[in-house]
Amino acid sequence: MKEDVYEVIIIGSGPAGLSAAIYAARAGLSPLLITGRAIGGQVATTYRIENYPGFPNGIAGPELTRLMQEQAERFGAQVVFDEVMTVDLSAHPFKVKTYGKEYGAKALIVATGVSPRRLGVPGEEEFIGRGVSFCATCDGPFYRDKSVVVVGGGNSAVEEALFLTRFASRVHIVHRRDRLRADRILQERAKESERIEFVWNSVVTEILGDSKVTGVRLKNLNTGEESVLEADGVFVYIGNVPNTQLFAGQLELDEQGYIVTDERQRTSVEGVFAAGDVQERILQQVVTAVGSGAKAAMEAERFIAELEGRAYPGWT
Repeated sequence: MKEDVYEVIIIGSGPAGLSAAIYAARAGLSPLLITGRAIGGQVATTYRIENYPGFPNGIAGPELTRLMQEQAERFGAQVVFDEVMTVDLSAHPFKVKTYGKEYGAKALIVATGVSPRRLGVPGEEEFIGRGVSFCATCDGPFYRDKSVVVVGGGNSAVEEALFLTRFASRVHIVHRRDRLRADRILQERAKESERIEFVWNSVVTEILGDSKVTGVRLKNLNTGEESVLEADGVFVYIGNVPNTQLFAGQLELDEQGYIVTDERQRTSVEGVFAAGDVQERILQQVVTAVGSGAKAAMEAERFIAELEGRAYPGWT
């Protein structure tokens, strides 16, 4: 298989990857961005983003993704709709193999993001696509005038619950604590909604159904009492798992599986940088992802300049 060598390859097409592509392209590095299964990452499944600077009325996730891609391509980035199967960081140039091709990279930026954490309860796997979902924006319209359960208490859970009120007649937010972790403005909106009900101090122990979801079995963590809540759909938002399977044994990962980076987005392998949620453990937001993507691209530019013996005016 013939190998094309690029100065910079970016794996992942969320805000971090697209931001890295914009900065690398403006630096004249002609980066290759490999999207993964779908462009945009989790942002592309977000109904509305209200806390990204420059959009006082908010912006839909898919639209922000489209604008970022358009900007990256305008500066010369090449966007390839493919999925990376293996990565070899043992030699330089690094090898990146997708379904359709094998590439070489002088510098690599990992922006593979995170995936929704699963509940790990009976019925969850069996009913994915038949009532169990991790994307309200994708599947919400299927639940018009129906009852749904949202599991979680953070920003994502409450944002998606509010979105689901556009369709569902009743949205039950099931949370293991007695108060939400979401931002105050989201909590207030949820509590003001006539379609949202809260089930506190409870966890889902089983998802029930026959050919499709019919409800969930709940356990109250204070009393131990179990009950059944009837519902047509279950939306799970209980955190994320970093997409780092490709790099296990090649890059240093922390105990949760996130890529370990320094303040300059450098990983444990020289010439490999990471940006976005795949290395961000605390604040997984569009704005932080964009910043780290820009920084990773600048560091990649610096690395390549040093490889070629050129002076680079960046920080020391």
